[in-house]
Amino acid sequence: MSSRDMERGRKHRGDTQWTSWLTPTIVVANVAVFIVVMFINDCPKTTNGANGDCVAKFLRRFSFQPLRENPLLGPSSSTLEKMGALEWRKVVQGNEKWRLITSMWLHAGVFHLFTNMFNVIFFGIRLEQQFGFIRIGLVYLISGFGGNILSALFLQNSISVGASGALLGLMGAMLSELLINWTIYANKLAALFTILFIIAINLAIGLLPWVDNFAHIGGFLTGFLLGFVLLIRPQLGWEESRNSSQYGGRARSKYNPCQYMLFFIAGVVVVAGLTVGIVMLFKGENGNKHCKWCHRLDCYPTSKWSC
Repeated sequence: MSSRDMERGRKHRGDTQWTSWLTPTIVVANVAVFIVVMFINDCPKTTNGANGDCVAKFLRRFSFQPLRENPLLGPSSSTLEKMGALEWRKVVQGNEKWRLITSMWLHAGVFHLFTNMFNVIFFGIRLEQQFGFIRIGLVYLISGFGGNILSALFLQNSISVGASGALLGLMGAMLSELLINWTIYANKLAALFTILFIIAINLAIGLLPWVDNFAHIGGFLTGFLLGFVLLIRPQLGWEESRNSSQYGGRARSKYNPCQYMLFFIAGVVVVAGLTVGIVMLFKGENGNKHCKWCHRLDCYPTSKWSC
């Protein structure tokens, strides 16, 4: 979906074009954290890497764990856990609630980091230019938090890291922004199908082993709801042409009733959903007990792999 498709047909002559600085800062921060994690990991000094099994040994202490341990070219799981990876027991029983935030700044490897940051740049810059850093920053952080809550409720025997929940939140927000501001865009169906296709690919990738699809789903749903609340724009519609032709004055921006309804419903649902999720998590609930089939959403077994 090109910028032209997203911007063409916009009827607001006074739209502000924000300078995007938050999205690049997020990318730089994630890369910096990954470098720090690799420095602390120090593969040559670990047990598994002591016999020259580290990948890219010329990087010395920044070299990667053996591929049999981490095929994504990254640190060990123990290092990730030490640096703040999401782990149910430490969050709930160890009272380390901060892991719900820190885990979204950690990545399992170079491939994981590159894929997420590429998509964050693609979606984040475009949204930030249209809506500013405050609203997009809120979507990113709250979506990542929401994705981690759902992940912790369903994946209680493994650790999870990555900005995927926050990233899917940006995608979800872009989808809901298109829907709630439908009348001010041209090429609506092309933009809609493009966004849906990209979201479907990311959710489908989440069905593979070792990918936390619950973080994807939780982040997407949170961002989708937040888009209705934070990314709403006034709709001028027929009233713009009517007022300008009859009175020759500047048309007043107004929201239509459907926008108000979506704003209210989404706001209530996202607050209620996050509240229920937090309460269930810290009561020690296991989401799999309430949904016997939900594990299929995280990994679907085939003849090629097992979950």
